Parts: sequence; C-alpha cells; structure tokens
Amino acid sequence: MKLSAELKAFEERLGHRFEQPALLVRAVTHSSMASPTRDDNQRLEFLGDRVLGLVMAEALLERDRSAEEGLLAPRFNALVRKEACADVAREIALGDVLKLGRSEMLSGGRRKQALLGDAMEAVIAAVYRDAGFDVAKAVVLRLWGKRIDSVKEDARDAKTALQEWAQARGQTPPAYVETARSGPDHAPQFTIEARLQNGEVETASAGSKRQAEQAAAKALLARLKQG
Repeated sequence: MKLSAELKAFEERLGHRFEQPALLVRAVTHSSMASPTRDDNQRLEFLGDRVLGLVMAEALLERDRSAEEGLLAPRFNALVRKEACADVAREIALGDVLKLGRSEMLSGGRRKQALLGDAMEAVIAAVYRDAGFDVAKAVVLRLWGKRIDSVKEDARDAKTALQEWAQARGQTPPAYVETARSGPDHAPQFTIEARLQNGEVETASAGSKRQAEQAAAKALLARLKQG
C-alpha cells in the first residue's frame, strides 16, 4: 500500500516512517468511515492507551526516583488524559489527515477533542505494532517531552486545592456556575465562575466545563495567594 502525500507528510511530523503503511491508514480512520472492507481505529485506540500508559509510567519513575505513588498518580493522569492526547494531536496536525464520514466532517470532527485524543492513541498503537515498543516509546517521549518535564506543576488539581483552602478556613466548598456558553455545538466555549463563601469570584473560559472549572479555580487560587 502506498500512502498519500498528506500521510507521508504526517509521517514526517510524527517522526516515524511506517514499514506497514496500512497500520497508519487504519489509525487515522474514524468509525464513521468504517465498512466491511475498511477497518476503523477503535481497536488500535484501545491498545495505544495501554502503550502510552506504560511509557508514561516508566518516564515518571525514571525522572523522580523518590516520588511516592500518591504524587505519581496525578502526574500520570495529567499526561495520559484525553486532553493531553488531543493537544499533541493538534501540534502534529493529526486532524488534517483523519478519514471521517460526511456527517462527522460536517460537524467539525477534525477539531473535536475526544476524536483527536482517540486518534492519537491509535497512532501510538500503529507505531508500536509497526516497529515495537522501543520505537513507540521514543516517539511518545519526543512528542510529550515538554509535558513530562513540567508535569509536577500541571498535575496540580486546582479544584481540590481550592476546596482544601476553603475547608481550612471553615468555608463551604467552592461553587462552580456556568455563566455563558458560546460557539457551535462541535466546538463550544464554556464560561465558568468559581465562587467562595466569602464572596471571592474568578471567571475562566475553555472548550469543556471541566477545563473551565479548573482554570477558574486556578485563577482564584493565584489571586488568594497574592492577597
């Protein structure tokens, strides 16, 4: 099988040239394009999630040999969660080469976080099946490099920290209120207020409620520390 010019360019961005090009084609094929003669990437996604997890677990142990499991777990979750996979997918323009059905394409599938994250995991599995674990590990470490280096800060759960701040001062847990939603259904923007019992409020916007809540909590924590 010969790859299209677009997929050859993607190989360059990924940093791996496939000996079995069909694996890459399958990895970028969404279920909306599946047929009796065309496999989608769901099984590869399942495998890729496990490969990514093993690479990240090893990397965290190697970078911090004294960290206990209680510290390693949130760092691990920050590195393997769907948002992180989708961010990496955007950096290498994976969305540009996805094979999508018409309805998925019209609904903005190339930009959907869940779809990009799943496809990124499928691509990792394709590299693993094409060239083995060591090669897949090298690709993942290169693509995730800066995230692994900064994960101690990124893994901090701002909502948990804000709740602990409030409880330590005898306040009720923070409230998170959606104050606005904008954008099309396939790419919404949520605006969330984080509110404390003492009247302190901060607002943030993001592409998901979870991200907006975390961003609002982080902004409020930063202001409380300054005060």
